[in-house]
Amino acid sequence: MASEPRASSHSDRKRTIPPYMKAISGSLGGTVEACCLQPIDVIKTRLQLDKSGAYKGIAHCGATIANAEGVRALWKGLTPFATHLTLKYTLRMGSNAMFQSAFREPETGSLTNTARFLSGFGAGALEGLVIVTPFEVVKIRLQQQRGLSPELLKYKGPIHCARTIVREEGLRGLWAGAAPTVMRNGPNQAAMFTAKNAFDELLWKTREGDGNVLRPWQSMMSGFLAGTIGPVCTGPFDVVKTRLMAQSRHGGELKYKGMVHAFQTIFKEEGLLALWKGLLPRLMRIPPGQAIMWAVADQVTGLYEREFLQITPL
Repeated sequence: MASEPRASSHSDRKRTIPPYMKAISGSLGGTVEACCLQPIDVIKTRLQLDKSGAYKGIAHCGATIANAEGVRALWKGLTPFATHLTLKYTLRMGSNAMFQSAFREPETGSLTNTARFLSGFGAGALEGLVIVTPFEVVKIRLQQQRGLSPELLKYKGPIHCARTIVREEGLRGLWAGAAPTVMRNGPNQAAMFTAKNAFDELLWKTREGDGNVLRPWQSMMSGFLAGTIGPVCTGPFDVVKTRLMAQSRHGGELKYKGMVHAFQTIFKEEGLLALWKGLLPRLMRIPPGQAIMWAVADQVTGLYEREFLQITPL
């Protein structure tokens, strides 16, 4: 009898979905998410950069942008945003699967909650440094521009924006705000992966490798709930990240000297609540975004389980 659990564990390890398949599922989910939720991201960025109180809230901000700049302005920065999300989710899902493989118990193949949390943190920190920072610098610079007339805009598009930043500020300019980005993304993804697994088991009594593929609405519910935790905890890092990325090194002295100085300056000039500016639109974007991404990713990995691993429901 003692040998039975070992045989079962070996079977579970064989059923593990490979990292490259997780990466593919994440890239497809990220593409769909970007197209659906770009307007909310534009509103979030404008609210975070609003120091004079020009916008009275989410609805007023969206209406003001549409009226003054046209509806298309709500999709400003879509190209870098969609590319960024696709690459980010590819790296996030793939690296998380690789970290989980490294953290699995060698004898049983099981994964503890601590290991799952650390895997998510590693994936979030990696994506934050490699993918998120340079793409968000370009996206935020494009989004903070007002108007649609090309001759009035400093940056004509994502490639021109990146080239201008490198020419005027050096390559380091594309990594402005890297520290708060890593500090935001690491805990975000640690919480998200841990919570998603917990909600899947709690609500639907399922786990990876058991052959039970969640229906899209079930994946959306688990993903939505998991996506609410990180933004609340890491809101200040998101505000500081946005401020550091938005400021230009060209033609003047930088207002914020770094992450700690930015925290101190924002708190001194605008108060404690300013560190959570844009939280509501983040909550309007990230949980629905996670819902969309997981609905797509779970179906892709579920198809792989059925067609290639030939796993039947337990």
